[in-house]
Order: sequence, then structure tokens, then C-alpha cells
Amino acid sequence: MSFSFDIEKKSTEVNLARAGVIHTPHGDIQTPAFITVGTKATVKSLTPEDVSKYVGSQAVLANTYHLYLQPGDEIVSKHGGFAKMMNWQKDNKPLPTFTDSGGFQVFSLGQALGHGVSKIATSEEISKRETIEETSNHEKLAHIDDDGVTFNSVVDGSKHRFTPEISMQIQHNLGADIFFAFDECTSPLAPKDYQRKAISRTYEWAKRSLAEHKKLGVSKATGEVQALFGIVQGGAYEDLRKESAHHMAELDFDGYGIGGSFTKEDMGNAVRWVNEILPENKPRHLLGIGEPIDILLGIENGIDTFDCVSPTRIARNGAIYTYDGRINLHNAKFREDMSPLSDDASWYTHKYTKSYVAHLFKADEMLASTLASIHNLKFLTTLCEDARKHIISGTFLKFKEDFIKRYYKTGE
Repeated sequence: MSFSFDIEKKSTEVNLARAGVIHTPHGDIQTPAFITVGTKATVKSLTPEDVSKYVGSQAVLANTYHLYLQPGDEIVSKHGGFAKMMNWQKDNKPLPTFTDSGGFQVFSLGQALGHGVSKIATSEEISKRETIEETSNHEKLAHIDDDGVTFNSVVDGSKHRFTPEISMQIQHNLGADIFFAFDECTSPLAPKDYQRKAISRTYEWAKRSLAEHKKLGVSKATGEVQALFGIVQGGAYEDLRKESAHHMAELDFDGYGIGGSFTKEDMGNAVRWVNEILPENKPRHLLGIGEPIDILLGIENGIDTFDCVSPTRIARNGAIYTYDGRINLHNAKFREDMSPLSDDASWYTHKYTKSYVAHLFKADEMLASTLASIHNLKFLTTLCEDARKHIISGTFLKFKEDFIKRYYKTGE
């Protein structure tokens, strides 16, 4: 089966929100959807069966950079792709998968290294920090030029080279149903002149990625045609975001990723600027975004799928999503809290008390991370499923407002 996308219902309340279905060679993805991240072809502390049965994830996203380093994309290809390698299957058939391009590592190992900055920053944080100059390459592990990126391995320090063509070759070996063109993810602290150069570079890399993908044909690993998404960049600047969106829209991609850095206060606007330009009949993925309010703003402004490491990362540190806001099970008050981890009796984590999971964290038991990760992934998966239902029923805005008021304790 080839790749396609159908819009089932457009929101009657807002212009861009929609409920749809992404059809892949390995199954359908009902959207909006949260895509679970399995960086190295594994979701930390969970089995694939946990992710499928207890979380209800429809697809998993793996990291091109990390799988290239370990175990190597040729080994992944010999398994028949990373879905088969990690047993992300049902009835012995692989389930839908994504891979990123490696572009985020350009950011995290380059401009972000040593600056303690994430891809989202508040205006206040940006104003307080010294602007990162494009010429500042001291001690970076990734160095960018117009042809590609040279980087040192985080595993053993060895030197490697990514170009758009190499990224495509690696991702064909990894065998994901949906993968992304090679791009440059910029820092929110980068000056506008550098952001402008980066979107031009990303555009050139997108054309090269597309050409190499077409040249390679079907995935070497799976024998299936893969869907290639182009990535929109431009930082927090409206004119640059729109310029990048126009660039990508003119190319023959199967869908689009929205990447790069955002100003926290304007993330929803930045997504809207882009999605008003991108083709309506193709899916849109927001890369690396997992805060509940950001997911809802993304859905409102036309995003179909999301991915983020945040739910499992914070879970390993004892942080749990609840509908009344985020809690930390390391706090003393949860030692004797006999309420279930989840209020919803249909969730797997409803079987366990907050007191018990707090004990597991205190005792440094591995099961603590497993239960907390299942719970947090289920929370964001359900948030997207509920948003989909409310788009279809025409009640999305009230759902969003009620969720935000309760979760963030607004309007009290």
C-alpha cells in the first residue's frame, strides 16, 4: 500500500484544525496523534508491547543520528528496518514508523552545546542571553557548511559526515514509513541574519534530499516506498517562517515537518503562519513538541502529528502528568497517597497508587520509570485522541479551554 492522507473532518470552529488519517504501508495513523519516541529503536524502560497495549501508540519515531552510530544503519537494514528490529509489530507485521533527519543533532551538538538552551525559549530568556554568533565554533561537536555537517560521535569521539544525500541513504536503510529531509535546526538565540542563511541552506538541502530519495527508490530494508517530509524552519520570525513554508510548498514532498526554534509565547502563531501556506491535503508534523498546551495550540493551528522525548524523560525523574497539572512523586506528600496514578480506570496505571510508585522511585526500582513512562505517554496519546473526537463533534475550543483551565489552574 502506498502513502496517502485523508482529511475526515475540518473543524467548524477554527480554520486550520482537522481530523484525518495517514495511510502508510504498515497501517493507518488517525490524527491528531502523538508519536512515541524510541530514539535508539527502543522506548526507554518499555517493551514494544507496553507501547502498543498500555499506551496505545499508533507509531514510533527513531533517531537517525543515534541509529547510524549504534548499531549502524546497515545492521538495521539487515533486520528489515528498525520496526522489525525492535519488534514494533502486530501479528508479525510491522507497525507505522518515523525517523528524523539528524538535523536536530546539528543544533544540539552545534549551536546549543555549552549554552544550555533548548529549541523553545521565552522572550525574557532570549533577551537575557548573549546572542550566539555563527562564527562561534569553539568546542562544538558539529560544524556546519553549505554542503553538510561534520560531527564528532557522542559514543567514541570519531569523526563523521552527514550530507542530505547521506541522510537519505541512512534513512532508506532504517526503513521508516515517514522520514524527513535533512535540515538545519537553529537556536532561538541565533541572530536573524543567521536564521535567514539557515532557511536558505535548509531549502537547498531539501531539494537535494528529495532528489536522492527519488534516485534511491524503495527502502532497501523493507522494499516499500517511503514518504519524505520537508522541514520548515525560520525561528520565531514571521517573514522567515513564511518564506521557508513557501520554499517547501513548491517542492514535491509527501508531507511537512515544522522544526527549529520557537519563542514560547508565539509558538501557536508560528505554526499558524506556516500552515496557512502549506498544502492543505498533506500531513503536518510538529517536531520535538510535547508540552500539553503546545500540543493543543498545534492542533488548533493545523498540526496532525507530534513527537517529543519529554514525557519519558520527565517520567524517569518522577514527574507525572495529571489533568490537574504536573506532579512530582518525589514530594513527601505522595508517600501515603493511596489514590491511583490515573483517575481513568481503563488506563493500565490505574492499578497502581501514587504511594506505591513514589516508593519505587525512593527505592530506585526500575519499575518506577516503566510505570511513569507508560502513564505519561498514555496521557499525551489520549490528549490527542480526545482532541480528535472534539474536532469531529465540533466542540474542540471548549475542550481546549476546559483542559487548559484545569491543567494550568487558570481562571481561578
